[in-house]
Order: sequence, then C-alpha cells, then structure tokens
Amino acid sequence: MNLLNTFFNVPVLLQSLPQLLWGLVVTLEIGITSILCGLAGGLFLAVARLYAPRFFAVLIRIYIDIFRSIPLLVLLIVVYYALPFVGIRLSPFLSAVTALSLVSAAYTAEIFRAGIEAIPHGQFEASAALGLSNRNTMVDVILPQAIRIVIPPLTNNCINVLKDTALASVVAMPDLLKQATQAQALAANPSPLIGAALIYVALLWPMVAVVAHLEKRFSKGKR
Repeated sequence: MNLLNTFFNVPVLLQSLPQLLWGLVVTLEIGITSILCGLAGGLFLAVARLYAPRFFAVLIRIYIDIFRSIPLLVLLIVVYYALPFVGIRLSPFLSAVTALSLVSAAYTAEIFRAGIEAIPHGQFEASAALGLSNRNTMVDVILPQAIRIVIPPLTNNCINVLKDTALASVVAMPDLLKQATQAQALAANPSPLIGAALIYVALLWPMVAVVAHLEKRFSKGKR
C-alpha cells in the first residue's frame, strides 16, 4: 500500500464522514459549553480577587495557580474516575465540561486580571470622585475598556479549549477524536484520523486568523 491509500483513502474517508461529523457536533457542544462556563467563572474570579477580603483573594490565587499547573488529562481522569469514590458521579459529558471549565476559568481569570490592571489607576480614582460604586465602576467604566484589551488572548484561550476537547475521548465521550479512532479500527485504515485532523484545522484555522487580525489591529491602536 502506498502513502495515499494508507492515509488519504477517499472511500474510507467518505464512509467515515457521517461518524466524524457527529463527533464534530459533540466536540462543539463540549467546547462551547466549557468556553462559556470558563468565561463566566474567570470573570467572577478576576473581579472577586480585586474586591474580596484578603483571605478569599488568597484562596482564589491558590485555585488559579493549581488549575493552571495541573495537566488537563490528569484532572479529567480524577473527575471521571476518582469522584465516584466520594459519591459524586458525573456523566462523560459533565466530566469533560467540568474539567475543561475549571482549567479555562483559571486561565481566563488571569487574562481578565491583566486586562483590568492595564487600565490606568486614574480611571478608578475618577469614578470614585464621581460617586460611582465599585459595581458601577467595574461594569460601566473598567470592564468595557478591559474587554477590548483581552479579546485576543481570550480568543486564543477559546482555541486551546476547543483543541483540548480531544482529551474527552479518554472518558468514552464520542467526540471527534473518539469517532475517528473507532472509524479507524473498523476500516483498519488511519484515513479517518487524517479526516479528523482536517476538520480540526478547518474549524480552528479561521479562529487563529481572527486572533492574528485582532492582535495586529489593537497593536496599531496602541501605537
């Protein structure tokens, strides 16, 4: 067998395409849910770290450091296989979303924190002089400016979350990689894995281009 028949076998790719597309749907469900949960959790952690009492701010910092340090695959295995021993049983979908969201929230919190701290301190002082509460200062003054700063790194983090959904296959979640692996076994040919790789590229390449465009655009704005 030559290279094309082994890795780019068109009949095998076409036969496995419906299975791969179903896996893509599952991957998008896991990825989008995890991204939304990570964004909400990260924003909450970033703001709470600024305004919470010192004890809670330290706990938030510990959480962020731990979940930025632990490998996602290890966390996923712990969530799915270890939690049942303490009476917590999660489905493969919830296990994947929980692990991805916990890690994503930690990274997102640091991104938002950096964006908020990039706002000149005079903005806070001016808001206080106008009699704005901490909540109104953050919602109406600081966050609109900070979000503009953090859009490129947030988009990059979303790309990483979507790529990390491939790890959900270790908990028997029928995502794109799992479906490709099963199709490969049935066909005794690695072409479905190549098809899955091409689908990942088609999905993520536009997002990578968007990140590059945003970084270039905002860097021009700064200059």
